[in-house]
Amino acid sequence: MSLLKRIEQGQGGGSTSGSGGQSGGGNQGGGGDGSRLSSLQARRVNAPITSPQAGSYFDLKTRVQNKLLSELDPSMDISRTDDVRKTIQDLFEQILAEENIVLSRPERARLFEQITAEILGFGPLQPLLEDDTITEVMVNGAKNLYIERKGKIHRVPVTFENNDHVMRIIDRIVAPLGRRIDESSPYVDARLPDGSRVNAVIPPISLVGPVLTIRKFARNPISVDQLIQFGSITAEGVQFLKACVEARLNVVISGGTGSGKTTLLNILSSFIPADERILTIENAAELQLRQEHVVTLESRPPNIEGRGEITIRQLVINALRMRPDRIVVGEIRDEAALDMLQAMNTGHDGSMTTLHSNSPRDSLSRLETMTLMAGMDLPARAIREQITSAVDVICHQERMRDGTRKVTNITEVSGMEGEVITMTDIFVFEQTGIENGQIVGRLRPTGLRPKFMDKIEAAGINLPPSIFGIGDRRRY
Repeated sequence: MSLLKRIEQGQGGGSTSGSGGQSGGGNQGGGGDGSRLSSLQARRVNAPITSPQAGSYFDLKTRVQNKLLSELDPSMDISRTDDVRKTIQDLFEQILAEENIVLSRPERARLFEQITAEILGFGPLQPLLEDDTITEVMVNGAKNLYIERKGKIHRVPVTFENNDHVMRIIDRIVAPLGRRIDESSPYVDARLPDGSRVNAVIPPISLVGPVLTIRKFARNPISVDQLIQFGSITAEGVQFLKACVEARLNVVISGGTGSGKTTLLNILSSFIPADERILTIENAAELQLRQEHVVTLESRPPNIEGRGEITIRQLVINALRMRPDRIVVGEIRDEAALDMLQAMNTGHDGSMTTLHSNSPRDSLSRLETMTLMAGMDLPARAIREQITSAVDVICHQERMRDGTRKVTNITEVSGMEGEVITMTDIFVFEQTGIENGQIVGRLRPTGLRPKFMDKIEAAGINLPPSIFGIGDRRRY
């Protein structure tokens, strides 16, 4: 077996014939309605070409890369990255010398890194994935790549050779996870080895070619101190949330896409005592808990025959049989909400989850709607009573207009009045102005103590009244 085949099987990369055939079918599916696609592209405003690359360079790269792969020893252990890289470099220099290919030092380094990235990494994406300042990578077809840096989106001078090239990289990402993407299943959620979240969409449902979105996670997770330093939350807010976690209150983190929910969930999870058994349940494993006793469960999509699917709901039900002290669900988005609420109400205090919503009040509405998706013919009041008894705190985050992410509400679910769930804001973000394009404000206490303070005090945790703005005359 050739080294190329071993690399493709080990890392999930499809061969040119396999991936190309698959992606070719997808492209034909998208281009089957050629007039529609041409019309769409004709109406689009062409983005400025930041770095056009000549076909001759791609030809040179392909020729050197193919010859290098043919020269590599098939028995080489490709998991030893440093050794493989050294061997590639030696053969690379040899091939350039044999073919009298004259390149400047920067061109030579660029060509080597690109070929190495194709063999051992993720092609043109590799430099972007290694840049710690980048938080999101977005591929809109072969020639349009964007990144998010400091909450702002920028186009980058990086391109793929063609749509087949993008497909090969997508296959390399999803295949090791047992996932698939083709015409019959044209979208997929996956993750990179470092835990970064990946979503891929291909033709025929994408009319611009393969689309790849990668949510990167820092190699070193953001600490509490950094979160305070960034202005995402105050020290008082952190102290209060830490007390809630240690006192085993159930916490829901809400917010829009990219608002920092998972980051905050990671931080709050770090406050869980080390002697507790934690079960995490996710669609794509991305939580980075530091405790010793953690069991990670991951859902699974159906196979090509439509069988073998494992849902979040099934995992939550099964988790109850695994003697958990706490259950942490990465995100609730469907009927699993009912089982999560029941878990919170049946002795698994201190559980946490996230969901998408626009406000703390909307979070309760979404929980109610998702519970109804379970197909149980429950009256609205019964569902609301279940939510009220299960959820103690809602922590809401937003991505602001300036790209920053801030906790805007820490809210207590306090009870019911008639048919309505009552809520009390304990902390609220107050914007005081805009300086140099940056939003200025602070998460301030409202002066109200939550009703569950007796639970916090029963856990032996004493919070000074000043945290809630009581008896504190400081101006915020």
